[in-house]
Amino acid sequence: MSATHSRHASRAPLAVRVAVPIGVLFTAIASLATLAGGGGSDAPAAAELPAPAAVMALPDVKLAEAHAANPCADAAVTSALAAHDDAAAVRAFGGGEQFRSAVTAGNAPCISLSDPAHDWVVVNKLRPLAPVDFAPASVRASSLRATSGSVSMRPEVADALDRMSADLTAGGAGTIGVNNAYRSYGLQQVTYSRFVRSEGVAGADAGSARPGHSEHQSGLAVDVVACSEGCGSLGAFGSTAQSNWIVQHAWEYGFIVRYEKGATPTTGYMPEPWHLRFIGVELAKAYHDGGFHTLEEFFGLPAAPDYAH
Repeated sequence: MSATHSRHASRAPLAVRVAVPIGVLFTAIASLATLAGGGGSDAPAAAELPAPAAVMALPDVKLAEAHAANPCADAAVTSALAAHDDAAAVRAFGGGEQFRSAVTAGNAPCISLSDPAHDWVVVNKLRPLAPVDFAPASVRASSLRATSGSVSMRPEVADALDRMSADLTAGGAGTIGVNNAYRSYGLQQVTYSRFVRSEGVAGADAGSARPGHSEHQSGLAVDVVACSEGCGSLGAFGSTAQSNWIVQHAWEYGFIVRYEKGATPTTGYMPEPWHLRFIGVELAKAYHDGGFHTLEEFFGLPAAPDYAH
């Protein structure tokens, strides 16, 4: 044998690693134990593997309840309310949708939907003005053509109406005029009584608010008509280019069409496409973006199809 061959032959054989499944391994151990016991019928049973330990149940995890912060404690909100700046107050909440959400959730104790001094007041057959003979601090006429003697409104409403009217005309939709705006408690008494005499109480209640329940008395509502050489009637407004433009764009100026078609079971009034209600740009945007059709729905309030008594 050559030296080279002897040198290789003297090396120990290489170890071979074989992966044995765990089940096979346990079976082999059990078999060896049986053989060690003699293999007879009297031989002790093969060793049993211990049962797996029971999975320990995790304790219930209780998360602490998170309470939303009170936006009324925010300095920007309190400052805006103190300054009687409704637009700034809504912005301080984070915008119209945040304001609406806080109010409907009952998380805005500084905001009253019954306070007629604010743009967000809700007036309907179940929610009279408080006081019932409320009058706004100041009113003035807009620059629009007037078709009656009652055409004044709150200054911020007049400003918004002037801007909207100018853009409506610039957009090729014609012009609009004002048929009605602010009506005092006394004037509303006269107006409602006239309807009662001509249409009866039920007929009057379908289209005219009782004194103290009218949005016109708040100074935040305005009835508009379509004009060209002359101005049309309220009843003819809904089929005009002016009405179509307002439906699409009024929210951009802070207005909503308050009494829409199909909303009578909620508002209590027949459709009035001419009746615009100012709620401010931020709230009107949230109203539009959310697809709302009544203020009652917007603020989560009960429907008001009729008076309480």
